Amino acid sequence: MQHGTHSKTWDLVTLGEALIEFNQTHAGQPEYLQGFGGDTSNAAIAAARAGARTAYLTRVGQDTFGDALLALWQREGVDHTAVQRDAKQPTGMYFVTHGEAGHQFSYLRAGSAASHMTPAWVESSPALQLLQDCRLFMVSGISLAISPTACDTAFAAMRMARAAGAQIALDSNLRLKLWPLERARACIAHAVSLCDIFLPSLEDMVTLTGLTAAQDIIAWSHAHGAATVVLKLGAEGCMVSTQQSKPPHASTHIAGRPVALTDATGAGDCFDGNLLARLALGNDLATAARYANTAASLAVQGFGAVAPLPYAAQVNAALVQEALA
Repeated sequence: MQHGTHSKTWDLVTLGEALIEFNQTHAGQPEYLQGFGGDTSNAAIAAARAGARTAYLTRVGQDTFGDALLALWQREGVDHTAVQRDAKQPTGMYFVTHGEAGHQFSYLRAGSAASHMTPAWVESSPALQLLQDCRLFMVSGISLAISPTACDTAFAAMRMARAAGAQIALDSNLRLKLWPLERARACIAHAVSLCDIFLPSLEDMVTLTGLTAAQDIIAWSHAHGAATVVLKLGAEGCMVSTQQSKPPHASTHIAGRPVALTDATGAGDCFDGNLLARLALGNDLATAARYANTAASLAVQGFGAVAPLPYAAQVNAALVQEALA
């Protein structure tokens, strides 16, 4: 999947909810750094920094925070022509606190502008044009969880993008603060049946399926319809598998890159965006996964979901250092 192999304008289009982030800079202290978040927005920005041509689909409030997100996408080269503004519903936000158990999220997003997205919106121009003109389209469990209409919208967009020839990527991104586990299981399982590239985390899948062995989770994912599975293992890297793997569904472990952890917020989103960007730019799956591992290892050394996302030059320099080590 390379630039120029066909006439698609966008390498990656993502759909979901973008948020304003307030990230605690010192554990236990009332000091927060304002940034930006939202898993699929983070992934689009990460992919753009990796060199891919990206666009984003969402709704934001007609408020200062909505203005800030539009300015962010403008700076990052993420097309936002189809982003819809809402004069009645606000842009969502969240707070990140840090402690011995890691980072914790507190959300102020109920009734947000993004949660009011509908299938009719993505069926109309210019959103429909983006879905028909991309190589890869991505949603996540959060895209499905923020409201029933957002869930319906994500499913409709997945079908429309696939009908136009795009490959569909899905990150499980399970957030049980947003919906009951049984609904999450049903909706994510259905989404897996609609996707080509499944990007779950081990933690999510243990909760969703009750399985604990990585190989069993990969087999479950293929059985539910995903042709390609990249199981994220945090600091341990990831496992990649395709339906064509021999023996059936044999997986390859891509080792993680040890670094000093500062803040893991958005690490999975960084991984997703870089993996999909490299696939769109022509890498094979294992090479793209190694690149994404390295990108995520750089991102966790800074605060926030967006600010520490690396650029291609930084990732390539780190890969050269690894090869020389």
